[in-house]
Amino acid sequence: MAKIALELERALAERAQSGAAQALTDCILAQGDGWTVRDVICTAGPGDRPFEELHSCVSIAVVAVGSFQYRSRSGQELMTPGALLLGNSGQFFECAHEHACGDRCLSFAYTPEYFERIVGDAGLRSGDAKFRVLRLPPLRDLSPLVTQVMTSLVRPAGAFTQHVLWEELALRLAAQTLRLSAGLPVEAAAISPADLARITRVVRRIEQQPAAPLTLATLARDARLSPYHFLRTFERLAGVTPHQYILRTRLREAALRLADGSNKVLDIALDCGFGDISNFNRTFRAEFSCAPRAYVRELVSTR
Repeated sequence: MAKIALELERALAERAQSGAAQALTDCILAQGDGWTVRDVICTAGPGDRPFEELHSCVSIAVVAVGSFQYRSRSGQELMTPGALLLGNSGQFFECAHEHACGDRCLSFAYTPEYFERIVGDAGLRSGDAKFRVLRLPPLRDLSPLVTQVMTSLVRPAGAFTQHVLWEELALRLAAQTLRLSAGLPVEAAAISPADLARITRVVRRIEQQPAAPLTLATLARDARLSPYHFLRTFERLAGVTPHQYILRTRLREAALRLADGSNKVLDIALDCGFGDISNFNRTFRAEFSCAPRAYVRELVSTR
């Protein structure tokens, strides 16, 4: 996680030093016939006015670092690390950073024709080719894919192998997103600016200190809400409970450090906030369907 955040931190520092206007860097990581994967870093902040943009293709963006508000004519969502931003081709939208600066996303773009083929190959109805929601939260069913996307960013393989990997990820991510988004309710509850600001502040604290001994009461105090109201508000905005969010943030950090291969499993478990190795192994297996050491062996075998 730290490696992924470093490029964003550098971009924000450069902007602060130069006093330049907000910048959006867009680096193509891989592309093929009908699909493209981009590394997108945005340095916008509370002082920058959002502007209307257009999804020229079907878009699925993995939020790697940072948080922001994603709006379209159908509503708005708080985007947090591990969540997926969803956009239909021809859909207008805005991204705002009203409460914190910057984000980094891995954006997968599909032409409508290519996406329709994925819908058919996945055995879904043609009507499922359009997303009915703006976001998928950091769900357990997405954790292996999201972490693999982030790992592929910080630990690239050879050129050909990497291209195949990104294409595979693009296909798997599209199919899984289609299945999950089709089962979510379309309607979204109204979001107050005050609640949005409070939960954004808490999300940023968790992101910066995932291994800290954070409790529901502590986070509720930070948000200036009662624990009950905080729990309901956080789950409504982030899509998962605070416990689930913290756990998955820690597991993503641990998986990325395992992929780096420079630390022992025990050290990683303790550094990432897990009290003991048995708890870490059990939780990791439940999230990724394999033990940490098996996860490392699988990464090595695919490189």
